[in-house]
Amino acid sequence: MNTFTSFKLIVCAGVLLTLGGCLTMSGNYKVTAVDANGTPAKMVFTTQGHGIYSVRNAFCVNNPKGTVTIRDLDTGEELKSESPYHCR
Repeated sequence: MNTFTSFKLIVCAGVLLTLGGCLTMSGNYKVTAVDANGTPAKMVFTTQGHGIYSVRNAFCVNNPKGTVTIRDLDTGEELKSESPYHCR
């Protein structure tokens, strides 16, 4: 591999890592869920940023086929890119 190819590879990796940082979740969210029968979970979670994934995954481990809803605490709007999430 010549020097120019190595340089291009490093630059591309740097750009991808930088863009990935821009896509990081930020904000405060309310996470609610229902089980497979439609019964609401007894707890409502409030989390920041990428913490939504930990809460969502913890619910799904205990409630396969459940549905998780994530809402922005400031606007009350559902987070379109992640909600509703249907557990497998």
